[in-house]
Amino acid sequence: MTGGAATPARPLRIGNASGFYGDRFDAMREMLTGGPLDILTGDYLAELTMLILGRDRLKDPGRGYAKTFLRQLEECLGLAHERGVRLVTNAGGLNPAGLADAVRELAGRLGVPVRVAHVEGDDLTHRRSPALDLARPGGIPVGSLAAHAYLGGSGIAACLREGADIVVTGRVTDAALVTGPAVAHFGWGPGDHDRLAGAVVAGHVLECGTQATGGNYAFFADHDPARLRHPGFPLAELHEDGSSVITKHDGTGGLVDVGTVTAQLLYETQGARYAGPDVTARLDTVALTQEGPDRVRIDGVRGEAPPPTLKVGLNRLGGFRNEVVFVLTGLDIERKAALVRAQLEAAFDAAKSRPEDVRWDLSRTDHPDAPTEETASALLRLVVRDQDQRAVGRALSGAAVELALASYPGFHVMAPPGPGSPYGVFEDVHVPQDAVEHVAVLPDGRRVAVPPADDTLVLETAEEPPLPVPLPAGPTRRAPLGLVAGARSGDKGGNANVGVWARTDDAWRWMAHHLTTDTFRSLLPETRDLKVVRHVLPNLRALNFVVEGILGEGVASQARFDPQAKALGEWLRSRHLDIPEALL
Repeated sequence: MTGGAATPARPLRIGNASGFYGDRFDAMREMLTGGPLDILTGDYLAELTMLILGRDRLKDPGRGYAKTFLRQLEECLGLAHERGVRLVTNAGGLNPAGLADAVRELAGRLGVPVRVAHVEGDDLTHRRSPALDLARPGGIPVGSLAAHAYLGGSGIAACLREGADIVVTGRVTDAALVTGPAVAHFGWGPGDHDRLAGAVVAGHVLECGTQATGGNYAFFADHDPARLRHPGFPLAELHEDGSSVITKHDGTGGLVDVGTVTAQLLYETQGARYAGPDVTARLDTVALTQEGPDRVRIDGVRGEAPPPTLKVGLNRLGGFRNEVVFVLTGLDIERKAALVRAQLEAAFDAAKSRPEDVRWDLSRTDHPDAPTEETASALLRLVVRDQDQRAVGRALSGAAVELALASYPGFHVMAPPGPGSPYGVFEDVHVPQDAVEHVAVLPDGRRVAVPPADDTLVLETAEEPPLPVPLPAGPTRRAPLGLVAGARSGDKGGNANVGVWARTDDAWRWMAHHLTTDTFRSLLPETRDLKVVRHVLPNLRALNFVVEGILGEGVASQARFDPQAKALGEWLRSRHLDIPEALL
């Protein structure tokens, strides 16, 4: 499985087989059998996943890793060995050593000779140090299920240089799954900022799997539906100078074009500087070129020294939540909503059991003179939160159910409220790089300390670039923004980002001047009272909006209808504004 070192003249082929814990199970086999690869990566971790794994570890200290990876490996370990493909994954989650041991046990049972290594040091859950106290007054909150630093790719590189066939990590940056193999293969040093930045950008494109090959794509309707039913997973042909070509195995579904790559580049990013432990990549220098069918070249990427700190994600239980959805049908929707709301509020007060947080949302999904009962109905959603499970359990269910024959006409609910379930809170802080003990545990058991970056640069907001020349004035028509622009949105803790890109130069000239933060807020009224920051990325013909606080305390807190802001961009594209007729 580990032959001699590949010649630097040949690009390193790195594929992805997982974008999240629960992604397509057969993807590992598809990638191993679909064409040549040197490295196959799997990204299983997200903010919510760390909370889930933390709860798993509470039940069984030997768990805390993504069990799906082991089941996939049971089918595919022999294939990877036969084809000489090394595997690099963050499926170790909260327990990389435990997963590494489980992989060794599996390999022994299957009779496949592989060398397994792992990376550790990210777990700060039970650590107390001045650095952590400085980053967060009081240190890590009592009751935290997971507190993990985002490590870079140096530990992965150390394992691969020592002959590892499989490298298991805990919390590393998503791009580290690519930068680590690239450093090991090409022999880059920590000062090769441009090369490292190119690998970071390639890694960011690969990390979410089929989102780079036509999945969740704004302009899916422009393509043959059959082509998008089963998109293949992406791979990068990474070159020694840091440039790359994003593609996929021949004959697989989906598509790779400048649009799909642009969409993924904008996903869950903020400004022009994309910071990580290995390097800060300048997204405003990225150049994309359609090199051929399903082949997009990425080059021109510039890098800067990484920041002196590492991000630490804190996940803890925030309390308990419950919800009930009332169905309001036909006439007088607003009055029906007001009646049941007043009744529930009075019941809470009378029982002296009002939950700490009570939120009501009315969704007007009803249509006048509707041909079906469902389309004649609106939904009134009540969400409650409290530290005491009883306050969101029996107290809510009793009050809601007792109204069944005593409230608005047509009273019914989508489902009776349950006992209440725990919800999580995510918080991110930063600690100095040298406050974390980054260690590569090699296949022979040796432990090698991975030093922090000695060349760092404090992260600052990049200067806004000049805007393009505006389009000449002309007639306009009221139309959806999505006719001329694509979008992709996602979550970063309690914030959301919405990346919007224009399809043509003229559309960019118009959008750069007209899609301001004020226009953004007017189009998405939920953001009117929140801080919205706009970042301009001319090379990508894109604007990236960061909406602070829209997701409350993170996805696990389920603060809004779309807790990960996955569809925020599509809502924006559906909104109407005055667009030049020349663009339509």
